[in-house]
Amino acid sequence: MKKLQTVTLGCSKNKVDTEHILSQVEDLYEIVPEGEDIPVDVLLINTCGFIGDAKEESVQTVLEAVDRKNRGEVGKVVVFGCLSQRYADELPGLIPEVDAWFGAREFDPVIKELGSEPSESKRSERYLTTPSHYAYIKIAEGCNRTCSYCAIPIITGPYKSRSIEDIEDEVKYLVSTGVKEFQVIAQDLSFYGLDNYKRLALPELIKRLSDIKGVEWLRLHYAYPTQFPYEILDVIKERENVCNYLD
Repeated sequence: MKKLQTVTLGCSKNKVDTEHILSQVEDLYEIVPEGEDIPVDVLLINTCGFIGDAKEESVQTVLEAVDRKNRGEVGKVVVFGCLSQRYADELPGLIPEVDAWFGAREFDPVIKELGSEPSESKRSERYLTTPSHYAYIKIAEGCNRTCSYCAIPIITGPYKSRSIEDIEDEVKYLVSTGVKEFQVIAQDLSFYGLDNYKRLALPELIKRLSDIKGVEWLRLHYAYPTQFPYEILDVIKERENVCNYLD
């Protein structure tokens, strides 16, 4: 069986993206843990383009992968994510040794490049790269805040909430694999639901997730103070499996 290794840079949201892709191709490859220094057939790099240091790290990682390819330690280098989304026109010409470039949300094309057809039945599945007892749950993409220091809206576009049912399905799947602790993430948790449901729906979402049997901890990350859903404080107080924590 061919060997596939991933390198995920940047935030935990990127880690979730990598895990979704791996779940679609795990039957075709032996998944080599990140950082393990052995020859692989494919090296998949999920890049970050957030700030200067992150961009520099992503470029350096790609160049190191190309060096490994030139030494015969890697068969194919495939790059996707925020950096290749932001600089889609420049990067292929600057680093032509990369076999394929994809944007931040081009998951299906990446899956096809890896030799598989995207399966709708696996949309809720993940190949965890975290310790088996916890996982990150991404509830939205993008951001509507236009903070001067942040490039996220430029790269990933406006805020787009996932449906509550879709998130529930993913949590139920992960519980079935043994996950007990869930880190709830988005660029901005506070805004969740305003686009889909025309209301601040984070409290409803967390209530429903906390009702899922097997969910022992829910921890909330990255809430913005503007348009904050204060009802979530009551949920934190009332539900024993929702941590007394807010990032």
